[in-house]
Amino acid sequence: MTGAIDEAGGGGGETTTQATLNVTGKNAVVDWVLVELRSKANSSVLIATQCALLQRDGDIVGADGYTKLVFNVPADMYYMAVRHRNHLGVMTGTQVVLGKTTATVDFTAPGFWVNGTAPRKAFSNGKMGLWAGNSVNDGRLKFTGSNNDRDPILATVGGSMPTATVPGYHVEDANMDGFVRYTGAKNDRDLLLMNVGGMSPNAVRVEQLP
Repeated sequence: MTGAIDEAGGGGGETTTQATLNVTGKNAVVDWVLVELRSKANSSVLIATQCALLQRDGDIVGADGYTKLVFNVPADMYYMAVRHRNHLGVMTGTQVVLGKTTATVDFTAPGFWVNGTAPRKAFSNGKMGLWAGNSVNDGRLKFTGSNNDRDPILATVGGSMPTATVPGYHVEDANMDGFVRYTGAKNDRDLLLMNVGGMSPNAVRVEQLP
């Protein structure tokens, strides 16, 4: 299996094995993510990227299943960002020192400094995570209006059959349960609405990456 996100700045071609995908429990692989290193002087400039694996417990590991990500870059300070195919990305609020020793970056920690305004979603278990529902992959969550993320969900299940369920690996699967649903329990439309603001369906949530 190959990383599903286009890369820039030196990454690309990462693959994993069926044995890695067969792991169960808290270390089971959920999906690919893209990890970016950005210039300490200008956080909009990519230095290096790498496709990595997201585990069920929230850990990000290398494509080989090992816990460390190794970048072929000089020891220095970098901004670090994580992006996903249908979630809004997040970036550290300050530079991270990378060198011979292991650097730990915990985007799930509420107190960890990240870039922007409300760039992460708070969950009931006290952890933070990425905002889900970006079906059109444009860096924003929209429930209504042009280029909204709700219409692709309906189109995938079939516009004339909104109660249909479509299994598979789809970008419209906002809750990542292996199915695209427009109505009913565990549907992807309601999650999108909640993430843009259930009381304000016309609101737009914008990814906080430069």
